[in-house]
Amino acid sequence: MDAGPILDAQVVLPCADLAPTLAFFTDLLGFRVAAIWPADQPTHAVVSGHGLRVQFEPGAGPAGLLRLRCVDRSALAGGRTSLTAPNGTRVELFDADPPVVVPPLDAALVVSRAGDEGAWGTGRAGMQYRDLIPGRLGGRFIASHIRIPDGGPVPDYVHFHKIRFQLIFCRRGWVRVVYEDQGEPFVMHAGDCVLQPPRIRHRVLEASAGLEVVEVGCPAEHETHADLELALPTGRVDPGRDFGGQVFARHVAADAVWAPWRVGGFEQRDSGIAAATGGLAGVRVARRSGPVPETPWAHDGELLFLFVLEGSLALRPAEGDVVALRAGDSVAVPAGLAHALTEVSDDAELLEVTLPGALG
Repeated sequence: MDAGPILDAQVVLPCADLAPTLAFFTDLLGFRVAAIWPADQPTHAVVSGHGLRVQFEPGAGPAGLLRLRCVDRSALAGGRTSLTAPNGTRVELFDADPPVVVPPLDAALVVSRAGDEGAWGTGRAGMQYRDLIPGRLGGRFIASHIRIPDGGPVPDYVHFHKIRFQLIFCRRGWVRVVYEDQGEPFVMHAGDCVLQPPRIRHRVLEASAGLEVVEVGCPAEHETHADLELALPTGRVDPGRDFGGQVFARHVAADAVWAPWRVGGFEQRDSGIAAATGGLAGVRVARRSGPVPETPWAHDGELLFLFVLEGSLALRPAEGDVVALRAGDSVAVPAGLAHALTEVSDDAELLEVTLPGALG
């Protein structure tokens, strides 16, 4: 690949005594000498390794900090994770691919209102985000209302997420996306959703003006990594490919079959995400189909998240104030809180996300 007029880049670090610093970087950390001068009494040197070039020269400035990603950091420096080079540079060793950490659940009743315009902020690739669970339930879950006001190409890139679970639900407009080993790019319309299993490469290509999506993920803080080498589509179609124990799932609203929901007077269409995640999570859309009995119910799972897609209703807890909800509002209901749905409008429609896939 032609990188243009720039050949490479290097970091400059100070070094008053070159010999011990070179020994530290070459013998201990595995760098190689790329250049050194003057030959009779060296004061400057360049070392390269692990995708990095470092130049040492007297009086160059702060000693700096280097972080080295390691396949096995215990194999270096006797298991130490923090070192200091003779020139004063701090070196931190960390795992290249640490496991996803899911924080303990801090359950709470969390209500988010659609009308709070001050809650919107700009996130990755210029998209606007509204946090639907500000407290993040102890860092275990994140739910975001995302919008792209202007239509056209999206300045996204091939990337993946280190996550346990991630849902993308299209609420308004349309968006064209592409996923690793899932064929050609396709368009998600309002009501469609996908499961993004762990580490699947994907890219947002284009969106309609006024696109809105709802994203729910676990854990709340998770890493997004660019993949600058992979081109999408890959030319392969492997719908059964395993991604961290999950398979890609795409639910098309226009093809959905409706069935009774857990709440009387509603019907639901199941996304198939419970099957795709092996029961880890469930995603359904429910709409009113008849009289709704005000029968209290409590769940025993990690998460019950409801986003009002259309219409209005109220959540009546066994204890506490009634929570009125309208289109664009959402609520996370903690386990053990008995509640009923009431004051349900004829056009009420809800997105339900649960962990696990079926709640008791």
